[in-house]
Amino acid sequence: MGSPLVGIVMGSVSDRDVMQQCADQLDELGVEHEMLVASAHRNPDKVHEWASTAADRGIKVIIAAAGKAAHLGGVVAAFTPLPVITVPMKTSDLGGLDSLLSMVQMPTGVPVACVAINGAKNAAILATQILGTSMDEYREAIVQYKADMAKVGQ
Repeated sequence: MGSPLVGIVMGSVSDRDVMQQCADQLDELGVEHEMLVASAHRNPDKVHEWASTAADRGIKVIIAAAGKAAHLGGVVAAFTPLPVITVPMKTSDLGGLDSLLSMVQMPTGVPVACVAINGAKNAAILATQILGTSMDEYREAIVQYKADMAKVGQ
């Protein structure tokens, strides 16, 4: 196994079931990754340390999942030059709309990409596509993934 290229961070252990789908998709695409549970509100120092050292550790893309106020992706983006993909978690209060709106309304200078509510698999695919812009093996993994997906639809 090589060094992780994608860092997955989630704000709560309750996000793990959804984000395991992200990890599984990355595994299927052959992308090494690491996973961390750390809340922007409850563990800000841990988030700061992890995000600010991600590039030095070899991470190329970060996927951040959070619900409700959903500040995690923006906080991570503030501490890293790496692209950040956010996954809004479905919530019991507003069904995830609160999470989604928190993520897509980032201020200028702190952009994040945002997938659908509970869109963990798409976050993994997008991260792999980003890797594929400079790493042929991941571009080929996406080409194969899309070819396989087209076969299923026939």
